[in-house]
This record gives sequence, C-alpha cells and structure tokens, in this order.
Amino acid sequence: MTGTGTGTAYTVSDVMTQTVVAVGRDAPFKEIVRTMEQWKVSAMPVLEGEGRVIGVVSEADLLPKEEFREGRQSLAESRQRLDDLAKAGATTAADLMSTPAVTVHADATLARAARIMAVRRVKRLPVVDRVGMLQGIVSRADLLKVFLRPDDQIADEVRRTVVSHLRPVAGHSIDVSVREGVVTLRGPVRDTALVPLAVRLARAVEGVVDVEPQLTGGDVGAQEAVPPPV
Repeated sequence: MTGTGTGTAYTVSDVMTQTVVAVGRDAPFKEIVRTMEQWKVSAMPVLEGEGRVIGVVSEADLLPKEEFREGRQSLAESRQRLDDLAKAGATTAADLMSTPAVTVHADATLARAARIMAVRRVKRLPVVDRVGMLQGIVSRADLLKVFLRPDDQIADEVRRTVVSHLRPVAGHSIDVSVREGVVTLRGPVRDTALVPLAVRLARAVEGVVDVEPQLTGGDVGAQEAVPPPV
C-alpha cells in the first residue's frame, strides 16, 4: 500500500494489483479453466485489442456447462435460465463472459469501490482508465489493506487532520491514542456540540476501526495557559 500520509483519502490506485491475469475474447473454454487453476483466481477480465476491458469471465460463468450436462431441467426452469443455458453451450470467453464489465477508475476512493462491489455483488473490479484500458484489478481483500496501517500512523493523521482542524474552536487539549485501529479522543472541549464532528472526522481517516470519544466540556483556557512539556 502506497498511501501518501497527507490526510487525503486513499484511492484504488493505492491498493490495486497492477499485474492482472486476463484472457482475450477468443480464449477457448479449457484455456480459461487452465488459466484460473494456474493463477488461483476465480475471475478474469476479458480484453479486446490492446487491452480494452469488454467483460469478465468467472467460475460462475463456467459452471453451467457442468450443471446442465445431464439435461434434466424442466421446461419452466429452462425458460427462466436462458442466459445460463446459453453459457452451457458456449466455448469462448466472448460467449461466456458477463458484459458489460463492472469496473472502477484508479482515482476512485476505496469507499466508492466498496459500494460498487456491494451493490453489484462482485468480489473484484477491473481498474480501467478513461477509455476502458486495463490498469489493474482491485479485490475485497485489497480494500481491507487500509486496516493494516500502524496505530501510530493513524494517530499522527488524526492529530494532523482532526485535532488541528478543531483547535480554533476546541482548544489545544484533545489527546489522541490508537489501539488496534480504535481511536480514543480525550480531554475537555469548549463546546460539547463539537464531539459528533470530531468523531465523524476521525472515523473518516483510513484504517480507523472505531472511535471512542471521551471529550467533555471544561475550562480549556486554563489548560492552554500551561506551557507544554519540553
């Protein structure tokens, strides 16, 4: 993971895998199966020309060939599953793939990528540029990499992007500690109405698992008069 540490949101480009196993539209059925087995992947982008993504072929697209082998489906079931029946007779990636491919751009936030995966019910997304050329692939596991950030790195970012942002109205007394990704904010603030804002800002920092606010109303000015330790 190559996050900049500047407080900006991580993007897909920070976590994606740039080396991608893919097949061409004319790849035969058995080649697709062999490639999946060789590289231990369950889905691959299907490319056309110099690398434009036109679809994705997955294990689910291949299984109908085995499922419908015995031909015991009822007429009603067959009518309801015309797409699967067509895939059962398909022999190339072009006929097997799901299209159009569900993709994402490299500059998309991780939150956006996660929403696309959830809504479209996919486990990975080809990453494409503005004209649909393949740049990489991002998986559910990739999106979870932000939770591997060290606690001290998270704490530094919370101090820089949350505490410093609130300092003009909250004072200098907010203490930040992080354990296993859980951020604790301690100290008095001038206005307890700022607590929900502090929690929301801290929760937005990549890698934060939860936020525990221990902020109370208090005499911030008295504490600000005490010089910081050298």
